Amino acid sequence: MTPLNTSDLTGFMASSPELQPGFKPEQSVWARVANGWRSVFLRNRLFHVLGIFVLLFALSFAWSPLFVISQMLFAIFLIVLAADLYLLFFRANGIGAERELPRVFSLGEEQHVLLKLSSKSTISWTVQLLDELPFQFQIRDFNREVNLLPGDSLSLAYSVKPLRRGIYRFGKLHAFLRSPLALVERRLSFGTFQTIPVYPSINQMHRFELLAMANTSRGQGLRKIRRIGHSYEFEQIKTYVAGDDRRAINWKATGKRNSLMVNQYEDERSQHIYCALDTGRSMKLPFDGMSLLDYAVNASLALSNVALHKHDRCGLVCFDKKVHTAVLAERKRSQLPRILEALYRQEESTLEADFEGFYHSFNRMSPSRSLVILFSNFESDYALQRALPVLKRIQHRHVLLLVLFENTELTAASEATATDIEGIYRRTLAAGFLHQKKQMALRAAQAGIQTILTRPEDLSANTINKYLELKSRGMI
Repeated sequence: MTPLNTSDLTGFMASSPELQPGFKPEQSVWARVANGWRSVFLRNRLFHVLGIFVLLFALSFAWSPLFVISQMLFAIFLIVLAADLYLLFFRANGIGAERELPRVFSLGEEQHVLLKLSSKSTISWTVQLLDELPFQFQIRDFNREVNLLPGDSLSLAYSVKPLRRGIYRFGKLHAFLRSPLALVERRLSFGTFQTIPVYPSINQMHRFELLAMANTSRGQGLRKIRRIGHSYEFEQIKTYVAGDDRRAINWKATGKRNSLMVNQYEDERSQHIYCALDTGRSMKLPFDGMSLLDYAVNASLALSNVALHKHDRCGLVCFDKKVHTAVLAERKRSQLPRILEALYRQEESTLEADFEGFYHSFNRMSPSRSLVILFSNFESDYALQRALPVLKRIQHRHVLLLVLFENTELTAASEATATDIEGIYRRTLAAGFLHQKKQMALRAAQAGIQTILTRPEDLSANTINKYLELKSRGMI
C-alpha cells in the first residue's frame, strides 16, 4: 500500500471539515428545540390556573353548561401561554448581564461584587438574578429580583467577606426572565467561570499606613507616642520655633545666621524588623470565622508596610516543626510583594511549633540585632514554661516582642449572666482561664520580654503601636 504523504493528508483534512480542530457539528432543529425547552421553567401561577381548570371541569359533571365555558376559558389560557412563550423566545433578544470583580479580594474585609444588567428589548421584564458563588462563602440561596424597563441598564452590588486565603471560583450568572404574563420563565446564563485570589488584607494595610504616617489617634487606630529623649540620626539644621528642644541648639549655625538654629533628628533607619509566625496547630483556633494565623498574616502585612515606610529593613519567618518560609530583611521596592506572596501561601500545620529550632535557624539567618515580633498562641501555662527559656535566649541577642491572643469567647462567657449552677461553673472556669492568660503575659514581661495580650480584631493596631513605641524609645 502506498503511504499517504503530508500534502495528501492536508488536502484530505481540508476536504473534511469534521476532521479540523474546533469543528462542532451543526445541531438539528429538534436538538435546538430540546435545548430551548431545558431553559423553560413553570411558575406556581401556571399550576394555580391549571388547578382552577381541573376544578371547573370536575364541576361540569354536575352542571353540563359549565363544560362549554371551561373549554372556552381553557382555549384562551392556551393562547395566553403561547403568547408568553413567544415573548420569552422571540422578544427577549438584547438581554445582557455581566459580573465585575476586583483584581484580588482582601482577607477578612467586606468585598463588593457588581452585577450589570442591560436590555435592548421593547418590553418590560422581571428578572431574577442567581449568581454561582464560591463554595467557601457557603451561600446557597443568593438571588436578586429587579424590574428591567425597555432599553434600561441596571447595576446591582452585593458584599461578600472571604475568611480564608486561596483561590475562589465564581460560576455563571443566571437570569430568569418573566414577561408581564408571568406564567413561565426562561433562564439565560451569562459569562464564564471566574477565579479570584484572596490575599492578606491589602485594604487594612493601606488604612494603617495612612494612620501611621498621619500619627493620628482618632477612633480605633494608632495612638500618639510620647518620645523619651531622641534618636541620634541627624536629619537637618532648621530655624528654632517655639516648642523645639533647646538642648538641640546648634550654636555655630546660630552665630553664622544670627538667629537661633537647632539640629533636627529623625528615627534611626535601616533597622532589621522580622515578623515570626508560628504556624503550628495552636494557631488554628478560629475567631469570627478566621483562624489566629489569618489574623497574624494580616497584621504582619500591615506592620511590614509601615516598617518599610519608616525606612527599616523588613523580613518574615514562618515555622512549625522547622522553619519553612524565610524572607531576609531588605528595604527594596520589591520587598513588600515578596512578603505578600509568602504570607499568602501560609497554612496552619498539625504539628507543634519547635521554638528551639526556630532560635538556631533565625540566628544563622540574621546574626545582627533585630526586632523579632513573634505571633504565637500559648493556651496553657505549661506550654509557655517550656518555651520561655528559648524566648529568653532570643531576647538576649535580639529585641523580642511576644504577641499573645486573648480568647474573646472566654471573655464573653465570663461576663454572661448565670441563671443556674451550670452557668456559674461556666462563668467561673472562663474567668479562671482569662486570669491564667494574663498571668502568662505578666510572666513573659517579668522575664524582660516585651509582650502584647490583645484581642484578634485589635491585633494589627496594637502591634503597630508597640513597634512605633519601641522605635521612638530607641529600644531597637
